[in-house]
Amino acid sequence: MQIEIFSDVICPWCFIGKKRLDSALVGELSEDVVLRWRPYMLYPNLPVEGVNRQEFLTRRYGNTADPGRIPERIRFEAEGEGIELRFDLIGRTPNTMLAHRLMEVAHTLGRQHDLAERLFQAYFCEGRNVGDIDELVKQGAEIGLPAADIASYLSGEDGLAEVTSQLQRAPELGVSGVPGYYLADAFLLPGAQTSETMLQIIRRVRTRIANRQ
Repeated sequence: MQIEIFSDVICPWCFIGKKRLDSALVGELSEDVVLRWRPYMLYPNLPVEGVNRQEFLTRRYGNTADPGRIPERIRFEAEGEGIELRFDLIGRTPNTMLAHRLMEVAHTLGRQHDLAERLFQAYFCEGRNVGDIDELVKQGAEIGLPAADIASYLSGEDGLAEVTSQLQRAPELGVSGVPGYYLADAFLLPGAQTSETMLQIIRRVRTRIANRQ
């Protein structure tokens, strides 16, 4: 069974959702589940170089916006999954197209899920600029992706058309926010559900598939 994960690397709920999905898949369930990350851009109109985080927050929330403040519910839910968010370290809000292109490379090499974890950690826990080519090359190398090939790939337009095309899949399926999970080409599960809920839904969908065969 395939689970398509619609996500953006700068979405804290997507990070929380990944941890919960990982927990749900521990054990026998993981044996017949294939994970496929799909791109979703929360802020598609950001300039290629991204924007200063303080400037970004001020535009959205006014002059009182504190770039280091973590909304209480996000902080609480993240801590419950063992995530120590460090919004105070984030200097830029990046355009995530390059990150999504790198995720496609990782998919072809069988390392997409690992890269998702590394990019979430880099952005939310280390304050790395995941819209920067050099930083993405470094993060990819951390999980074993070939640095020179990644640098060459991201410096051109390889994969751009593929990611742009995939970005249309979310609205076609009714995904209007992230994270979103599309199970077995049939069932859409929205939001960062609890691990228990995810487990129940995955089992239910898997049972339906088995009954059709």
